[in-house]
Amino acid sequence: MKIFFKPKLFIFLCLLFSVNYTIAREGNQISIVGSSTVFPFATIVAERFAKSTNFKAPVIESTGSGGGLKLFCSGIGLGFPDITNSSRAIKSSEKEICAKNGVTPVEYLIGYDGITFSNSNDNKQLSFTKEDIFKAVSAVVYENGKMIENPFKKWSDINSSLPEIDIDVLAPPPSSGTRDAFVELVLHDVCKSEYKMDKKTYKENCSALREDGFVTEVGENDNLIIEKLTDNSERFGIFGFSFLDQNRDRVQGSFVDGIEPSFDNIADGSYKVSRPLYFYVKKEHIGVVPGIEDYTDYFMSLAIEGGPLEDAGLIPN
Repeated sequence: MKIFFKPKLFIFLCLLFSVNYTIAREGNQISIVGSSTVFPFATIVAERFAKSTNFKAPVIESTGSGGGLKLFCSGIGLGFPDITNSSRAIKSSEKEICAKNGVTPVEYLIGYDGITFSNSNDNKQLSFTKEDIFKAVSAVVYENGKMIENPFKKWSDINSSLPEIDIDVLAPPPSSGTRDAFVELVLHDVCKSEYKMDKKTYKENCSALREDGFVTEVGENDNLIIEKLTDNSERFGIFGFSFLDQNRDRVQGSFVDGIEPSFDNIADGSYKVSRPLYFYVKKEHIGVVPGIEDYTDYFMSLAIEGGPLEDAGLIPN
């Protein structure tokens, strides 16, 4: 008896046996990587998806948006993820890598999230301007018409109305979409709006966080930031609104330019440090790995109707 494979499936199977396996999943199980911010939403969807259908729960890894897109764009076959979550839009450079490796990403916008500058409930809730935050965390600051190495050590050095305590900020790593969005929405925005720099200038001068001990990078686990904030009430952390919303018994979001991070303020656009959330599906895996289309349809239906995802802090699209 002869066995015939469809061309698409045949190519996929050839790739399956030519790659080094890095993802622990079975052939009939969806593999998802990417954003730590989208991770809790995707986990809720995956658990409900498995209970509501005959498909297995997808395997989900929190690798950060950049790390997830790198894995996603590396190739096709079971050695590569089917879907990647992202707290920012895919970059043109990532699209080029995808194309080079035969990967076609299909984009889904699931909703919105705010980026918070939060501290422990054991201390006062503070109010900052974007410029205050820029001066606290940027590697260089704008003084007397030029960029200089950041000299600020205490919050009161930046603004006399702020506490006389050392600047101590926990930030996500460069692989994080939250980090990318924070740089764009705070650092770039200050240099563009306040200092009137053109795009080339502000990208060159206003993209790096300081490395002199006042800002500490932590991993892709936002829950770790929450733990470290509760250990030291004078610390501040940068993370998504959903994590703030789920941990209000321990942490509070600072006002930014007079607006508190809240569901309503993010939804109506008044809280300006907010961004869209996405996931990307590998077109070449649709119809090959069972359940991908069912999963995406299910995710989008939950995202639109709110419910459990809204309860977890997702602001619906």
